[in-house]
Amino acid sequence: MNRSEQLASLATDTVWDIIVIGGGATGLGTALDAATRGYKTLLLEGHDFAKGTSSRSTKLVHGGVRYLEQGNIKLVREALRERGYLLKNAPHLTSVQTFIVPVFSWWEKMFYGVGLKFYDLLSGKLSLGNTQMLSKKETTSHLPTINAEKLAGGILYYDGQFDDSHLAIEIAATAINKGATVLNYCKAIGFIKTNDKITGVECIDVLSEKKYTLTTKVVVNATGVFTNAIVQMDNELEHDLVSPSQGIHLVIDAKFFPGTDAMMIPKTDDGRVLFAVPWHDKVVLGTTDTPIEEISFEPKPLEEEIEFIIKHINRYCTSLITRADINSVYVGLRPLVKQKTKISSALISREHHLSVSSSGLITITGGKWTTYRKMAAGAVDNAAFIGKFNKVKCITAHTPIGNEQEKENRINEIIKNDISLKELVHPNYTFTKAGLVYAVKYEMAICIEDILARRMRLLFLDAKLAIALAPMVASIIAPYLQKDKNWEAAEIKSFTELAGQYILQ
Repeated sequence: MNRSEQLASLATDTVWDIIVIGGGATGLGTALDAATRGYKTLLLEGHDFAKGTSSRSTKLVHGGVRYLEQGNIKLVREALRERGYLLKNAPHLTSVQTFIVPVFSWWEKMFYGVGLKFYDLLSGKLSLGNTQMLSKKETTSHLPTINAEKLAGGILYYDGQFDDSHLAIEIAATAINKGATVLNYCKAIGFIKTNDKITGVECIDVLSEKKYTLTTKVVVNATGVFTNAIVQMDNELEHDLVSPSQGIHLVIDAKFFPGTDAMMIPKTDDGRVLFAVPWHDKVVLGTTDTPIEEISFEPKPLEEEIEFIIKHINRYCTSLITRADINSVYVGLRPLVKQKTKISSALISREHHLSVSSSGLITITGGKWTTYRKMAAGAVDNAAFIGKFNKVKCITAHTPIGNEQEKENRINEIIKNDISLKELVHPNYTFTKAGLVYAVKYEMAICIEDILARRMRLLFLDAKLAIALAPMVASIIAPYLQKDKNWEAAEIKSFTELAGQYILQ
C-alpha cells in the first residue's frame, strides 16, 4: 500500500471500469467489491481515508437496538447478518462486546428483555451469545459504578465492537491487493460528459497539484455527508439527497467506568440510546443527534451536546464526571437520507439510499458502518448493469480483510533496521515508533494528523497527549517523507491547532 506506486497508475492506466469517489467505509467497500469481481477500479479520496464520519463512530458493529424498537425489522436483520460477516472477515480488528442495559422497574425488565432476546433471535446462526436477565446484584457486579438506587436489575446482551479507521485502512489495503488502485489526497474536481453521459473524471493530486483526466465507464459517488456536492457537480439543479446531523462522543479514563462490559441506556431525553463503551483502555460516551446546516471535515461540538452526555451519564453512574475529566471530544456527521416530511433526525431511518442520475452517476449514501459491505454490493451491482460489464457475483461476504501477519513481519523488519524504533511512543500505550514508520511506508500516511488521528488513534483517546507527542512523531516520519525541519515545524503547528478542537476548555 504505497502511495507513489498507486499514483503512478493514473499516468499509465487512464481508462477505468469504475471510478469510486470517496474514501470512507462505503467507498472503500465499493472499491474492494469491484476489484474482487475483476473490474478495473480506481478510488479517489480528497483527504485521508476515513477522515470524516468513518473514523468518528461509536466503535460498534451492531444491528441497532433502537431500530428494533422503531419496528424496522428489515434493517436490524440485515445489519445483524453484516455484523456476523464482519466479525468473521476481520477478527483482528473486531471483537464481541457484552452490553448491560440497567432497568428500574419490573415492566422495563420484561420489555427490554423480550426485545433483546428477539434481537438475538434475528441474528440466527450468526448470534454472538444468549441474552440474559440479571438480578440487581448481578447488574452491579457487571457495572461497579452504576447508581443502584431504584435499580431493578439488568439485561446482558452481545454485540460487536471494532476500530473504525483501522478497518478502513485494512479495507483499502485489501482492495489494492485485489487489483484496485486506491488513492488518498487525490480529489475529483469535475466530470467529463459525452452525449450527456459521464465518461470521465478530472482529478487533482492535492500534494503535487498535478491534474489528471481519466476515462471511465461508471462513476460511484460514495462521499457520505458530502454527497450533495458531487451530485450537484453532475447536475447543479439537482436537489439535496442528504440531511446531515452530527453526533459527538466524549472519551474518559476507564477509572470512571471500570470493567469490561459496556452500558446501553435505552432511552435518553431526546429518544436516543446512550452508550458507555470500553475502547483502547478508555471509555467512549455517546452519542447525540443534532441537525446541522453547515458541513465540514472538522465539525465542532455544541455546548448543549457536551452537557447532554455529561448529564445523562452522571444520572446513571456514581463516579461523576466533569468537563475536566474529558480526554477528548470528537464529532461525526451522519449522512441521513433527506425526508419529505420534517421529523426529528433521531427518527430518520438509517437505511441506505442508492440512485442513478440521468448521466449515469451512481450515488450510494445513508446507512452505517455495519452495513457498508451490503451498500457496496448494491452499488457495484448497479455499476455492472450501467457499464455493461460481465455479470460477476459478489463474494465479499466471505472475503478476509487485511493481513495481520504481513503487518507484523514488516514492523519487525523496520525494527531490525533500526532497533531504537522498538520503543513505545508512550509508556501508557502499545504503539511503537516502528508503527509510525510503517504508517508512512505501507499505509499512505503523509502527515502527523494521519498518524495520530487515524493510524494510532491517540487524538481520539487523549488529545493533550497527542499534542505533546507531535514533535516526536514529526521528527521520526520526516526523513521517510523526505521533509525538512521547516516542514516539521509547520506540521506541529497545524496539528496542535487541530487537536485543540478536541480538548474541552
